[in-house]
Amino acid sequence: MSPTYEPRLARIAAAIADPARSRMLACLLGGHYASASELARVATVAPSTASAHLGTLLEAGLVACEPRGRHRYFKLADAEVAHALEALSLVAERGAGERDWNTPSRRVLREARCCYGHLAGRLGVGLLDALRRGCCLDEHGADWRLTRQGETWLRSIGLEPPRPVGSRRFAYPCLDWSERRDHLAGGLATSLLDHFIMRRWLVRDPARAAVAGPLANRALTLTPQGRRHLLPLLG
Repeated sequence: MSPTYEPRLARIAAAIADPARSRMLACLLGGHYASASELARVATVAPSTASAHLGTLLEAGLVACEPRGRHRYFKLADAEVAHALEALSLVAERGAGERDWNTPSRRVLREARCCYGHLAGRLGVGLLDALRRGCCLDEHGADWRLTRQGETWLRSIGLEPPRPVGSRRFAYPCLDWSERRDHLAGGLATSLLDHFIMRRWLVRDPARAAVAGPLANRALTLTPQGRRHLLPLLG
């Protein structure tokens, strides 16, 4: 008699459910590497406890580790993990109303934040809206492509149109957990956010973002240059 199939969801859910581990994962949703000591501070646990938590996340396949010299750095395993966490955030925030999102800690994140390397929040949703208004994306199917209008739009802001790389998805929608509408994800979205940061239209501002707690590293601030140059692009 063959054994009964048991879904592996419970194991993954148990790995995420611990508050310290969930804070670590929420921090890593920014798409960057973090050291064990940095994640220990985010999770508010001792370094030895953080190591045990990271071992659990590694075993569950939720994070990846890269040794560099005597140190180890961690990031989310891949985009699938990031989207699963974002989807869980959507479910968790279903009861949050406008008043909840206007608290200082949430308002910083809602305006603009990094979501696994791309722009999320109100500005992220606004960016996708602007690309759609300009007919910049061919949205047939699950994976999108740049149109000629899109290539012209990118060059108009000083960005040479990127090309798909390997198996990485180039452009596709990602449901935003604060706005409950799509923002842009994929290699194109990462190139756009990198460009906005390079131009200093958006910056990571630790002092302003500190109110966001464990998610402070994901918060982005619109600069005066960004108000002059980025906001008009978004309409």
